Amino acid sequence: MADDVAERVMRRPAGSVAGEVVVSVSLDPYLSLRALSSYSGLSVRTLRVYLADPIRPLPCYRVGGKLLVRRSEFDTWVAAFREHGSSDVTGVVEEVLRELQ
Repeated sequence: MADDVAERVMRRPAGSVAGEVVVSVSLDPYLSLRALSSYSGLSVRTLRVYLADPIRPLPCYRVGGKLLVRRSEFDTWVAAFREHGSSDVTGVVEEVLRELQ
């Protein structure tokens, strides 16, 4: 199939408009731990620790002896660790009171 598409693209005259787009890259791939390490910036060792976490384990698939993690599932999992800046409610209230005086 890819050869057919390549032949059709090669036969098009210069300046013609493509009638179709072929996406050959998976948009939500399964990543090995090494690939996930590169994607996430976390070491393979750290990822293995998270796979075994008793409270919030990193979701994975074991195919044969290989561990795979879907990129979208990793993104969802890591979003649970998002930290929001700590709000200093007392400081804000004191500042507003100072301005009112």
